[in-house]
Parts: sequence; structure tokens; C-alpha cells
Amino acid sequence: MSKRAMIAAGGVVVGLILIPLIGFLPALLVLIGVPVVAYLMLDPSQRRRLRHISRKELR
Repeated sequence: MSKRAMIAAGGVVVGLILIPLIGFLPALLVLIGVPVVAYLMLDPSQRRRLRHISRKELR
């Protein structure tokens, strides 16, 4: 299993665990909010580089 697939599977598991504990909408907000906050914490140069790199080059 590739590293990306393991991260995606981990995200699904965390989402499934959070739904019964805190409800559907808060769990959805957590799953969407964490990557958004991580993106916003990048420097402008890092964001620009991330937008221009193709998915195959991200590792």
C-alpha cells in the first residue's frame, strides 16, 4: 500500500470514529478544516510552489 493510500485510509478511519462521537457536521468540519488550516499556514512562496507542482511530483 502506498503512503498516500495509507494516509487516505487513516483519514477515513478518523472520520468514521468522529461521526458517532461529535456528530456528522462537526466531524465534516474537522476533516475539511484541518487541510485548509494547514494550507493557510504555508508561506505565499510555498503556496505558489504547491499550486504549480503536479500531483505526481508531490512526495
